[in-house]
Amino acid sequence: MIAISHKAKQYLLPAAKVLIFAVTFGYIFYKINYNPSLNFAEFIETISVRASVSGYLFLLFSFLAAANWFFEILKWQTLVSVIEKINFSTAMKQSLASLTVSLATPNRIGEYGAKALFFTTSKRKKILLLNFLSGAAQMLATSFFGIIGLLFFLRNFNVAISVKTVCYFGIGVILLLAIGYYFKEKELLTKGLSISRTIQFFKQIPFQKKLKVLLFSVFRYVIFSAMFYGMLLFFGAELPFLNVIPIIFTMYFLVSVIPTFFVFDVVIRGGVAVWLFSFLGVPELPILSTVLAMWLLNFVLPALFGSFFVLTYQPATK
Repeated sequence: MIAISHKAKQYLLPAAKVLIFAVTFGYIFYKINYNPSLNFAEFIETISVRASVSGYLFLLFSFLAAANWFFEILKWQTLVSVIEKINFSTAMKQSLASLTVSLATPNRIGEYGAKALFFTTSKRKKILLLNFLSGAAQMLATSFFGIIGLLFFLRNFNVAISVKTVCYFGIGVILLLAIGYYFKEKELLTKGLSISRTIQFFKQIPFQKKLKVLLFSVFRYVIFSAMFYGMLLFFGAELPFLNVIPIIFTMYFLVSVIPTFFVFDVVIRGGVAVWLFSFLGVPELPILSTVLAMWLLNFVLPALFGSFFVLTYQPATK
């Protein structure tokens, strides 16, 4: 192993911070200015026109975005308390900084490593597992509502699903279960980490904490689903609530199960949304505007705050 001098480390950390900052905001700039689905100038013009009629909704959307992250931070604080007590301010710093780091990574996978760096080496494996549990709880809420929405969508819009597709899906699930069973005792990615030990660790977490994490995930899901519907109305898509909500549930479920490379994530979300809402006769512009606005409020804006915590980050004491 190559030893790194103390002086080299002093230069390496600031360089890493600048690199993260540059990559993240370079990515944001690229997505905003080179979006093939929606011209950003057109998006701003649409907001200006709508704001003159219902500008008060901006405050509501900002409040909902803040509430979304409030429950995400509470969720992280609750999980981390299993191994270390932290206050809300510290949980906020870790959550927003990790968002900034992960924004330009596929499926935000960089969040795992970013959060682990806030803790000592001896706790980092557990932090990785806790972050996985946080994502799993959110995915459980998304899947629960998403499957309900998907069943409603398939039933009411007569979308044909071939037997071949169902068979492929069933075979895929069986293969995943078989691979999981085969590797349950084998180390995964890092020494001492296996599926069986992971399950054992999750069992040791108090039920009350797991329940709180799941409830916070459901609160977040309800918030950003309501926010999406509100933005559709803001951008001119006048649709009945009961007709739209199942489509929103289906959309979030589909974009959650489709793996995306970071350059195409917003494009894929927009494409799925446009396809689903076409069954309701909604034009592309309000759908794409809503997807972009959701991304800006729930990811880009928090990442701006998180960039401060990235630049002021100091490694945890070993």
